[in-house]
Amino acid sequence: MLGYYTELALRSLKRSPILTALMVLAIGLGIGASMTMLTVLNVMTRDPLPGRSEHIYRPRLNPLPLDYQYKPGTVGGPTTALTWPDAKALLDAHRGVRQAAMARGYLTARSEQSGTAPKTTAGSFTTHDFFAMFGVPFVAGHGWSGQDDADAAPVVVVTRKLAERLFGTAAAVGRTAHLGSHDFQVIGVVEDWHPQPLFYAIIGTNFDDGDEFFLPLSTSMSLHLDHNWDNGWGKDESPTSPTVSWLSFWVQLDSPAQVSAYRQYLVDYSAQQKELGRYERPASEAKLYGLMDWLRHEGLVPNDVMLQTWLALGFLFVCMVNIVALLLAKFLRKGGEISVRRALGARRRDVFQQLGVESALLGLAGGSLGIGLAELGLWTVRQRPNDYAHLARMNGAMLVETVVLAIVVSLLAGLLPAWRACRISPALRLKAL
Repeated sequence: MLGYYTELALRSLKRSPILTALMVLAIGLGIGASMTMLTVLNVMTRDPLPGRSEHIYRPRLNPLPLDYQYKPGTVGGPTTALTWPDAKALLDAHRGVRQAAMARGYLTARSEQSGTAPKTTAGSFTTHDFFAMFGVPFVAGHGWSGQDDADAAPVVVVTRKLAERLFGTAAAVGRTAHLGSHDFQVIGVVEDWHPQPLFYAIIGTNFDDGDEFFLPLSTSMSLHLDHNWDNGWGKDESPTSPTVSWLSFWVQLDSPAQVSAYRQYLVDYSAQQKELGRYERPASEAKLYGLMDWLRHEGLVPNDVMLQTWLALGFLFVCMVNIVALLLAKFLRKGGEISVRRALGARRRDVFQQLGVESALLGLAGGSLGIGLAELGLWTVRQRPNDYAHLARMNGAMLVETVVLAIVVSLLAGLLPAWRACRISPALRLKAL
């Protein structure tokens, strides 16, 4: 019966090509606009660490004085990052399965190969648990040890891309990398790992190309390497000052009991610091966020993206209302044909299924047009200067979802017109023929 209904639907659509084109265009425009923004939203809200994110947490402490005034218009704030004394205390406590403190910075990479110009590269200064906690995939070698952290060892882990830039096709492990004005021994090479968003950064909403090198945090401090984030509220602006926040901190907790215990530890630590006179605010301001909760807390999705998404979905609803009106007019105009079918023995259910197949075909055609319009919309998004723009690409799953959404929308739009058409009295229509 499906083949028969499809044949009837195709004949019906061909009899009114202009009306059919209008409905396909309405579906395509609504689907194209909504899928463009839904794709961008999907890119910005996806899990950057699938399979691990549910075990990764971010502590938040608040050492600010009570009279501190936030500067209007600033992104983040001093409580977004940790001070060195706080980060070191959390590292030394070893309350998590793994924990790591980190900061990002930039160094100029100088290659030994002739003809390769120096290039400024982004990297992270971190502690040894970073690689195991986040599951960074190694191509060769390994990360550094806790002893290397203690000794401020001049070692580095580089990505495959940077290794090829520095050393060509030769093995990189054991070689010397010239970064900035210092030399470091390469002990490991990792895949070009750049989770999106770059969650472990200070604010955690960056959608850039990620890091190309990783250095021990203690080494960066001993060499006085520059990092790209700090917030101070006192006279002492040195990295080790208790009034300068510049470190991101993440901890791995594998069970609800560990999460509860760590959260209590943060409250107890804040209370202790308050008793010592260093903290002024209530200990209850100490928080522990899961990875995805932290990204939402830091405003992962800009307000303009959310607004545009809701506007696109509103436009899809308007298109859907118009399709309902067009289908209602089309199906009611077929009253004579439907009455003849009913008189020949067709049930209301059969007529309803026939009209449903016609609506689904409209959705399939509209979805195909919507894919093209969505791709055009995503191309325009990629021309924007936003850091997430280059990620606005539709994958295979989104392509399937686009077609499915178009068919569902057209079926929903056809429910009322099909129901009204099925309620036509055959006797009255046949008398009019």
